[in-house]
Amino acid sequence: MLSVEIKENDKVVGLLSAVEKAFKTGSKGYFGMGKIQIGEKRYQVQVQLVEIGSKPKPEEVALKGE
Repeated sequence: MLSVEIKENDKVVGLLSAVEKAFKTGSKGYFGMGKIQIGEKRYQVQVQLVEIGSKPKPEEVALKGE
């Protein structure tokens, strides 16, 4: 699990957790979502980190299917 700080002018205004995820595309990474408040306004927040090169190559997928 990762923790993501959301800052405004160097002050932490939100903290979001992102958990490991295997995306439908086959890529691997982290995903988190939540709600934070900055001043009087509330925001819906999402964070997605996708590991570059983690998606299986078509030939790897074909080999697993055999």
